[in-house]
Amino acid sequence: MSAVLFDLDGTLVDTAHDLGLALNMQLARHGKPALSHDEIWPVASHGTRGLLALGFAINPGDSGYKAMQVEYLDLYESVFTNNPILLPGIAALLEALDARGIQWGIVTNKPRRFSVDLTKAVQLGHQTLYERSACLLCGDDAPQPKPAPDTLLMACEAINSPPNECIYVGDAERDVEAGRAAGMKTVVALFGYIAATDQPHAWGADILIHSPNDLLSCLN
Repeated sequence: MSAVLFDLDGTLVDTAHDLGLALNMQLARHGKPALSHDEIWPVASHGTRGLLALGFAINPGDSGYKAMQVEYLDLYESVFTNNPILLPGIAALLEALDARGIQWGIVTNKPRRFSVDLTKAVQLGHQTLYERSACLLCGDDAPQPKPAPDTLLMACEAINSPPNECIYVGDAERDVEAGRAAGMKTVVALFGYIAATDQPHAWGADILIHSPNDLLSCLN
């Protein structure tokens, strides 16, 4: 393997606190009670769609969804760099990949308007996550985000690494689908935003890991 590509939210960085803060701000606007962190954590990986379904039982295609989506994203924009932190064990994993000369990058469905500043807000040693990563591909960088393979293939081009020499690590079924469609080995981060109702063992990934350190044994 010459490269490892990671999903962002729930795989590299814990963003659930800020995602949840924005949702609770929106709920308060509409006279609804706040949700707990434990309720928000499992759906954080599903972005605005999942959070609005949780908080308001509204989905794309429903009347008023677009307005609610815009409102949520505007609220999130005011708080999204408050408290993003690397998930436990991720810093050591990234340092180990660097020491082995293995490139690593980020492929996320998060829009670029958030992804760049968020990764610039997270420190990794003396630099930021943005500065240290070999590439950052976002959901709106291609006509189709994950589960389509487009952004993953764009990342391979950016780092000059063939897909069959790449591993893609994520915490959602769409990550596995995108990685497989791109011709990569796929890894499920069981430490990510996975709900009790999810069935990661049925997603068809090559490997499931319980901690970031487990990934290193996959590279030996």
